[in-house]
Amino acid sequence: MALLEIENLVVEFQTSTGMFRAVDGVSLEVHEREVLAIVGESGSGKSVSMLAVMGLLPWTAKVTADTMTFNGRDLLTMPGAERRKIIGKDIAMIFQEPVASLNPCFTVGFQIEETLRIHLGLGRRQRRARAIELLTAVGIPDPAERLSSFPHQMSGGQCQRVMIAMAIACNPKLLIADEPTTALDVTIQKQILDLLVNLQAEHGMGMIMITHNMGVVAETADRVVVQYKGRKMEEADVLTLFENPRSNYTKALLAALPDNATGDRLPTIADYFKDGSEIAGAAVS
Repeated sequence: MALLEIENLVVEFQTSTGMFRAVDGVSLEVHEREVLAIVGESGSGKSVSMLAVMGLLPWTAKVTADTMTFNGRDLLTMPGAERRKIIGKDIAMIFQEPVASLNPCFTVGFQIEETLRIHLGLGRRQRRARAIELLTAVGIPDPAERLSSFPHQMSGGQCQRVMIAMAIACNPKLLIADEPTTALDVTIQKQILDLLVNLQAEHGMGMIMITHNMGVVAETADRVVVQYKGRKMEEADVLTLFENPRSNYTKALLAALPDNATGDRLPTIADYFKDGSEIAGAAVS
């Protein structure tokens, strides 16, 4: 049984000009101990799809799906109180902008311990000990002292590590990493990716990696879902995707990588659809 199973997910937003469909019929699944990458350009609906799973979209969003289950439980019909017990505990998410996602008014220690208090009911001493353990696990130096630091007193890489510590605090079964290396320098990017892969293997989590970086996909993923304009264009294991992409959009993404470039200019998506036709959006598997 899949850990997370989604069939025909549709997410629409009410706007002043009518309903805007951000996600259009996406289906996917992820299993225990598997890393699924969701790739595509900005605006392809990657983050919105996962925010729908987390139940974190604004009231203007309309979410429908034929199936949206986690560990066999229906997320769509589940009461809000029950869903809140799962979100942050069994399903955790590392958000795209760590500095913006952390509350600037509270210390990082308070924010980590709040997760432990709400979901695990740990006492004060237990929360502090676990918070120190988590900061140590994600490579924060002097973790006991760092508990009293505010987000603005830490670097971007350290804030990202704090976000990871919060996400793994309750040993989730599914970890969603939304562009976890955005705005970090190359050295820190490598450290964060290695950390995530090691934590995923150590705890046996399923992991969804949202990214537009094909290098990250090649290094971390088992399977890949390619999205464009809210639709799933292709799904394949990582080796097949790179060696034999079937969707024209996937071919365009791979051709745009600098290492694959030929001539004086990088190809564009339009080069693969010169007849002006729209991409049908049916998944290729």
